[in-house]
Amino acid sequence: MILYVNGDSHSAGAEAVNSYCFAEDDPNLRLSGRKPHPNNLAVSYGQKVADTLGYNLICDAESASSNDRILRTTREYLKTNTPNLIVIGWSTWEREEWLYEDRYYQVNAGGISKDWPNAIKHRYKNWIHDINYHQKQQQEHEKIWQLHQELNGIPHLFFNSYLAFEFTEKKDWGVNYLGPYDENQTYYHWLSNQGYHTVDTNSYHYGSEAHKIWANHLTKIINESIITK
Repeated sequence: MILYVNGDSHSAGAEAVNSYCFAEDDPNLRLSGRKPHPNNLAVSYGQKVADTLGYNLICDAESASSNDRILRTTREYLKTNTPNLIVIGWSTWEREEWLYEDRYYQVNAGGISKDWPNAIKHRYKNWIHDINYHQKQQQEHEKIWQLHQELNGIPHLFFNSYLAFEFTEKKDWGVNYLGPYDENQTYYHWLSNQGYHTVDTNSYHYGSEAHKIWANHLTKIINESIITK
């Protein structure tokens, strides 16, 4: 039985037990790339849901991920695999993924990365000036809806990691999207409302105990509404 999880840093368990977001941030794991640090992944909500359900976890989450990357990697995985359950924590709407010279770059409103090629830096300056957040939100809404339609027959549960959609025109996601239009049901704000604090005042990430509570929350929904007995 396979649980497939995708998302951004929240689903990657970033900083849950150490200060690392990417495995490569650890001097002992320099060659591990942008995958989650194994110690953080081990206490992430995805691993805890998998343990409770008795599933094996496949996690494609990556810190600083855009929804474009989440959609791309999820579809790539599904080309050759059919998991028993999919859980995705969607990222913020402004993030994008740009392909340049066979490499994907994750772009957000946080600024230019020093390791970007000049072409990406130049494009970014125009993008950040012209970005329309309302339009971006609508586009992301439609992209996620399309994946939801494609997953017909595969049990899945979506949630928003930080931002909820702010629309008057809402779609009927059934039981497959946890509070898509309610900020209080996003991962970050739900845990904040439960009294949890981030690992640091300068961080948006929660520790292992918060991951456990969120996992319990998701597992209850999954058992009651997603998995067919």
